[in-house]
Amino acid sequence: MASSMLSSATVAAVKSTTPAQATMVAPFAGLKSASAFPVTRKSNDITSLPSNGGRVQCMQVWPPTGKKKFETLSYLPTLSPTQLAKEIDYLLRKGWVPCLEFELEEGFVHRKYHASPGYYDGRYWTMWKLPMFGCTDSSQVLKELEEVKKAYPHAFVRIIGFDNKRQVQCISFIAYKPKGF
Repeated sequence: MASSMLSSATVAAVKSTTPAQATMVAPFAGLKSASAFPVTRKSNDITSLPSNGGRVQCMQVWPPTGKKKFETLSYLPTLSPTQLAKEIDYLLRKGWVPCLEFELEEGFVHRKYHASPGYYDGRYWTMWKLPMFGCTDSSQVLKELEEVKKAYPHAFVRIIGFDNKRQVQCISFIAYKPKGF
């Protein structure tokens, strides 16, 4: 039935092609009408194009050797007291409860005692005092941070924020690293 629908011109055209030509597909030539799209002229200077290419110079995000990954914001330089106060003010505005934790040995995630997939040591730190329920000012948290640094000058210290309604930790960042880190 389908063969009766083909015209004789179509059959003649199919017979005149070679087997290799019958399987070839014409290359995509693009859109036929460009008048519907606005035209922007760009230079062909490859160094000015944002790209993944090797010719573009980009900032290295993380050095592959000699540095350890800590917490959120660990890729940034050490935060100043003013910057720490702004981060603490943010967590207080969100209604989260600030808490300080410290680690004396290694302040980064590592594998020391177990080699199972997904298991890492260094995730749980020692809490400095109790969470600061009712804290309303970042200066209170910064005062506690100074106390931790005096008591344990060689410890890593992080500030975390708990959401006491959802019972989760919402923010965590390194507030102090010992010399050499």
